[in-house]
Amino acid sequence: MLRERMWLIISVGLILAYLLPLVILGEDAHVRIHDNLDSNLVWYKTMVENGVIFAPNDAQIPTIMNGLPRESLSAELSLFTLLFSLFEPFTVFTINLFLMRFTAFFGMYLLLKKHILPHKNHSPWIIVGTALVFSLTTFWPFGGLSFAGVPLVLYAFLNLRNRTSTWKDWLIIGLVPFYSSFIVSFIFFLALMGILWLVDAIRSKRINWMMFTGVVVMTALYLIKQYRLVVGMLLDQGFTTHRAEFSRGHRDMETVINFFGDNLLHSHSHSESLHYPFAFYTAVFALLFMISIKLARKWRPSITPLRTREKAIPLLLLSIVIFSFWISIWNWEGMRVLKNASDLINEFNFGRFHLLNIVTWYVVFALSLTMIQKRVKFGTWIAALLLIGQIGGVFSQHHELKYRDIDYPSYKEFYSEELFDEVEAYIGEDPKEYRVVSVGMHPAIAQYNGFYTLDLYVTMYPLDYKHQFKEIIEGELEKNDTLEGYFNTWGGRAYVFSDELGKNYLFTKDKNKTIEDLDFGTKAFKNMGGEYVLSAVEIENAQENDLQLEEVFENEESVWELYLYRAE
Repeated sequence: MLRERMWLIISVGLILAYLLPLVILGEDAHVRIHDNLDSNLVWYKTMVENGVIFAPNDAQIPTIMNGLPRESLSAELSLFTLLFSLFEPFTVFTINLFLMRFTAFFGMYLLLKKHILPHKNHSPWIIVGTALVFSLTTFWPFGGLSFAGVPLVLYAFLNLRNRTSTWKDWLIIGLVPFYSSFIVSFIFFLALMGILWLVDAIRSKRINWMMFTGVVVMTALYLIKQYRLVVGMLLDQGFTTHRAEFSRGHRDMETVINFFGDNLLHSHSHSESLHYPFAFYTAVFALLFMISIKLARKWRPSITPLRTREKAIPLLLLSIVIFSFWISIWNWEGMRVLKNASDLINEFNFGRFHLLNIVTWYVVFALSLTMIQKRVKFGTWIAALLLIGQIGGVFSQHHELKYRDIDYPSYKEFYSEELFDEVEAYIGEDPKEYRVVSVGMHPAIAQYNGFYTLDLYVTMYPLDYKHQFKEIIEGELEKNDTLEGYFNTWGGRAYVFSDELGKNYLFTKDKNKTIEDLDFGTKAFKNMGGEYVLSAVEIENAQENDLQLEEVFENEESVWELYLYRAE
């Protein structure tokens, strides 16, 4: 017990060391931009600043897209909403990462200790070490406990299943919905719990009402949290969303197979497990070793047979393969038959079961390390080296190292508040009197800095607005099949695309990039109230588009060289 506490203390220290750069560097830290700084953070900040957190569904958020319906943004019954109401955005981001990583650590620790490797003769350093590496994977920040909290919730449900639950399990089930996403992860988790409950009921011919109640209660809490979406689906949203034109999933079989292999090895950015290569090859070795034991026992029955938990390894690996294949085939062109037949199937991604693989990989890793330790010569040393390798692997993907290496701007550099203050002062009008769009940079930056943006990355907005906005960028879309397909078949990013820039929105001043021939729908832009274009690159044919260069802004603190154009 004393040794286990020592491992726990060491692991907590390593997690704190992992998080320390956020505290020391503050806004100079380098963090994820995709589905983070370019969207989610700005959505919450904007809702709070516009005072629309509890506004009715049809209320409009004036700073976004000429009045984005309130229903389009996140639910108010969320810990994120509370945090953004109390603290500055970067402070919220930091608090969130602390909560996520420690919940992930202790959740996986409890799951492994009680349900996966419960016997006293199992090494505590494997349990604690596996929990540590799971907690340090690159979770999607605004997922909250969508993935980081799955082990903790699974621990609670297995207690219900085994009829050993306490009030703590119900507290977990009751609180996690308000700090996680139903549609991204827990709808799939609860579906799996429902299947497990049904299988148990058929096998035992006895209904476990405790587990059934757990599934029902947690589902009900998610529906209460997402009441805006539920009401919109049942009583009509009041507008047709741009998702009605979704036409995703046109991959040929070769692309599907390549995607399957990539997903199996590297997972998805929202639940990036970082299991390759150490955890992956540990699992492969364990699987091959199990096969060799089964074969050897035919000639030497004295060999210790496989234990129940060891037999779980191939089943868990099979589930990973199935879920990886399912998301791959979900995007196959052959699935369009189903998607075209139903709006629900077309607009909702039923392939996201694979996002739960992050938990399965680390359960398999713990089981495989235990097998190696107990059955292989020098197994303790081998298992320890594999665990150390996996810890090193996740540390090497630390956000500060990763995003510095690929030349991302820091949080402070990305939003460049002082630079945008200069722009606002130069314009000299209240931002509500004009509208802007951005070129060569994420429009979330302008939105963060208080401008009223016609463009933004939003997961649901009116289809009519998409059609309006398309008139601004239609000329550029016609030049580039990739951009045209990206906007027409998805459209979540209502951006001013450029054929010359492609799908790149980080043209910092060191890139020295210009646009030679922009086809900009100035008339449509002005009809929507647009007046200024904030461009991270010089537009050489600006005058041909009736855009007048007003001023160029730059300072040492900002990574942007900002060209301010006015529509004539």
